[in-house]
Amino acid sequence: MKLSKRKFEPQTIGKVLDEIVQSKALKSGITNARINELWYELMGSHMTSYTEKITLRGNTLFVSLNNAALREELGYGKDKILEMMNEQLGSEILEKIVLR
Repeated sequence: MKLSKRKFEPQTIGKVLDEIVQSKALKSGITNARINELWYELMGSHMTSYTEKITLRGNTLFVSLNNAALREELGYGKDKILEMMNEQLGSEILEKIVLR
């Protein structure tokens, strides 16, 4: 019985890490973390006390707010928020924002 030898070619650490980051599960987690970070960065630090939960499902961002007046006000600017977030993400990841 002849065992085949595997030939491994050396790769840079950067290339290996890029492959790991591009895996679907890790990429999804990184995207979620980046979106959470962007929400507070773009909307301002005062949003921390009003935002209860941020969830990404598919291409829809769900944001739970504990202030009805703020929810109503942000509702008028959803398109602008969407545009700013996608611009910062570098691609059209988000298609819709739902404020709860």
